[in-house]
Amino acid sequence: MDNSLVPALEQARLAIRTAGLQKSNETAELHGLSLSDSQMRGLILAEDESLRAMGRLEFGEGILPRLMYSFCDSPYISRDSWMDTLLALQELFYTFKNELYDALTDDELLEAMNKIFHGRAQGSLVYLENMATDMLLKALRSDGDEDDDDD
Repeated sequence: MDNSLVPALEQARLAIRTAGLQKSNETAELHGLSLSDSQMRGLILAEDESLRAMGRLEFGEGILPRLMYSFCDSPYISRDSWMDTLLALQELFYTFKNELYDALTDDELLEAMNKIFHGRAQGSLVYLENMATDMLLKALRSDGDEDDDDD
């Protein structure tokens, strides 16, 4: 492939992915959260970097739209923290995927992360980051009442 085409192809791919995030962004706006086009591009580039760093491949639109849908209604996320929260959540998502050796589907992992974030973690990304992966599996099996479990 002609090397002069690579930047143009990369820009086209980035534009397509950014346009794809618009629908998720419109949903987030209903909850008072939104991203600018440059923030969406930044998240896409960060996702690409996370994937490279972890030796993973992602096909299709990636995890960002589903992260946005899953967390945009959170009472723990503000307009000011939305982008940083998404950056952290996508990094955690791919870290958990690796640590669990893909034992959970993307949807199962999102559900578990969401349960813990809104339950025991009370919106703390630090808690989620330092949590043992077996807690994700436990969160999927729980009925939402995590208070009787040992830490």
